[in-house]
Amino acid sequence: MKINSNIQGMISQTILSRNEAKLSVSTERMSSGYKINKSKDNPAGMAISNRMRAQLKSLDRANKNAQNAVSAVQTAEGAMSEIEEMLQRMNELAIKSSNGTMTSEDRKAIQEEVDQLTSEIARVSKSATFNSQGLLDGSQALKAYTQKSDTLTVRGYNELFDADDYQVSFDANGRVSLTKGAAHDPVQITSQDVVPFTDKDDNITGYSTTVHTVDGGEITIDLKGSAAVADVDMKVTGLGGMKIQVGAEEGQEIRMVIPEVSLKTLNLIDLNGDRTIDCRTQEGSKKAIERINSAIDYVSAARSKVGAYQNRVENTISNLDITTENLTQSYSVIKDIDMAEGMVDYTRLQVLVQAGTTMLSQANEQPQQALQLLQ
Repeated sequence: MKINSNIQGMISQTILSRNEAKLSVSTERMSSGYKINKSKDNPAGMAISNRMRAQLKSLDRANKNAQNAVSAVQTAEGAMSEIEEMLQRMNELAIKSSNGTMTSEDRKAIQEEVDQLTSEIARVSKSATFNSQGLLDGSQALKAYTQKSDTLTVRGYNELFDADDYQVSFDANGRVSLTKGAAHDPVQITSQDVVPFTDKDDNITGYSTTVHTVDGGEITIDLKGSAAVADVDMKVTGLGGMKIQVGAEEGQEIRMVIPEVSLKTLNLIDLNGDRTIDCRTQEGSKKAIERINSAIDYVSAARSKVGAYQNRVENTISNLDITTENLTQSYSVIKDIDMAEGMVDYTRLQVLVQAGTTMLSQANEQPQQALQLLQ
């Protein structure tokens, strides 16, 4: 029996301190809901869960990006729908004006409404915006330009047309030939759609020619005037459109190219800016019917393209939701505490701490028994 060294008390104190420390960790886990609160709890698990958490936040942001893209597409599609409605009304008026029972005064009144509808189409095209970015004015089309030429303008092209330096030549009938790159290699053209621009007197003022290449590329080039043009430099940049970040990594994006829908692309004005729909005469009304129907076809094709973008982005949102759900489940397995298991451990440690306190009290009383030997 010793009084200077209370070995049993020291053992009880050591075990009690360890259990109190474990109880403190268990309390922290039960309070926070996480089984990893500090890197020392699980160094590897902490590193993995932090990467997962960063990816989850990125996916959440990408999901919101995609939702904004859907809103932008819906805005563009809504504006196109209004333009198409106005074109349908213009077509109805042109058909009405082409009837022989109409007087000149009737056709004058019809033309006034047609002019107002044309002005409204121009306004809608310019005012259709999302977050201050134009949607139908060509801002979201792919960019290209001609150098040192006042007669040629690139109206638009699709994603399959290669970005490069070209030389363009027009013949007197509006047909195009193209060469590509520094070596001026001929571009293999499968077909061309030539649409002449005419004024109110049916005089040709230029051409709009869509070229189709063997690899599926398309480009539309406007020629102002009816004279042949040779070897005009053209730069196709491949830039433009909205690039929607729909993933957590670089390059995970969707490009949305929204066609320009304006009086020019609808062929409602010529290359000089003069309006081409003239319903003041029966002959002019008949020509207007064909021109307006062509404009309706253009808007319908543009709406179809925008609708395809919307479907794609909505599918992307669904995929992001599923990915986020699965990643969250994996994150939870690593990071979150099982409350039932945690409560069992917490209760066990509470009992051990209480038992340790009792045993330490008993161990501290044993040296006092040495006093009985002195009696």
